[in-house]
Amino acid sequence: MMVWRTPGYWKACVMDRPLPTRSERFLLWVDAIGGYWICLGDEVVLGQPLSSSTDVPILADLSARHARIRRDGEGYLIEALRDVYVDGRRVPQVALLSDGNRIQLGSNVRLVYRRPHALSATARLDFASHHRTQPSVDAILLMADACVLGPSPHSHVVCRDWPHEVVIYRCENQLYCRTRGRIEVDGVPHKDRAMIGLDSRIVGEHFAMSLERI
Repeated sequence: MMVWRTPGYWKACVMDRPLPTRSERFLLWVDAIGGYWICLGDEVVLGQPLSSSTDVPILADLSARHARIRRDGEGYLIEALRDVYVDGRRVPQVALLSDGNRIQLGSNVRLVYRRPHALSATARLDFASHHRTQPSVDAILLMADACVLGPSPHSHVVCRDWPHEVVIYRCENQLYCRTRGRIEVDGVPHKDRAMIGLDSRIVGEHFAMSLERI
């Protein structure tokens, strides 16, 4: 169900805490699975890759700042800076997103909003049209507390052949990787858990992935 908000409500939401910086983004390349655009900030701007203030650049006929998505507690709000539709209804100002909502930006960019994991506030945006980000990835992850990769259909990144989950999570403004067994981060072995950076290479017994700074 969509909930429509007034400009005053949106302004109060924006002012209650500091905005994130644009450096809070990275690319996640999972071997034999795909690529993912990870946004750590509470607020992201979607639009053409023409503006330095665009957090998720999409190659399409969009404005440089076309829509803004903000994490508000456990939920997400979308603000229409230009033409935005949710499930076929035009968003006049701001709408609360629900799992499965179909978002349209402009005339033909279509995304599906997902909240796959019941215990995580992290959300996922899948492309339902042919459009992609620059550089091209398979999906956009709005990472709150953690990003779960694994064989469960409720994982943020589904890796069907993996024997168990791998979790990238945040703790005190630092990124960590947690899994079962031994892992190597940038060639250094660890047991179960390790600190990672935005340029790290992570290799486990049944997986491998790389982070790339944007």
